[in-house]
Amino acid sequence: MKSFSRILSAAGLALGLALSAVPVSAQQKDAAAPLKPASAAALAAAKEILAMKNASAMYANAVPNLVEQTKNGLLQNNLNYQKDLNEVAVVVAKTLAGREKEIGDGMAQIYANEFSEQELKDLVTFYKTPLGTKLLASEPRAIQFSMSYMNQWAQQFAATIDNEFRNEMKKRGKPI
Repeated sequence: MKSFSRILSAAGLALGLALSAVPVSAQQKDAAAPLKPASAAALAAAKEILAMKNASAMYANAVPNLVEQTKNGLLQNNLNYQKDLNEVAVVVAKTLAGREKEIGDGMAQIYANEFSEQELKDLVTFYKTPLGTKLLASEPRAIQFSMSYMNQWAQQFAATIDNEFRNEMKKRGKPI
């Protein structure tokens, strides 16, 4: 699970980098656009794809994690209520347990907006082939290694950038 969390963090970084190339106004427009209704078959295929990708592992602990974050935020300003807030956190987590499934439903709706019903069905068929099965099994590792490579490259490139800054500042008579 720890390696999956690292993959998710890396995927989040990759997504952030990818989105940084899109103009902010375009991002806001896309985020504000309502999702179009999807057929039951499209949603079913999207959910099947997400199940094949084990997407639920990404958000399985969303409710307890958010409850814990909220509790910790409240504790910062209410230290004298620590015992009560710890007890209430258990109650709130139990009350809201299962709500993370809303994330899966939302993800399925997003897939159904990005792909046609037939495309989703074709993807399900593909993921059931030997190559599709291999992709599902190998992709998390490939993403993890890609993110590791990207981090190493960024560290090395940052040193290059630092040297360029220092050289340019030296030319100006302002060594740093």
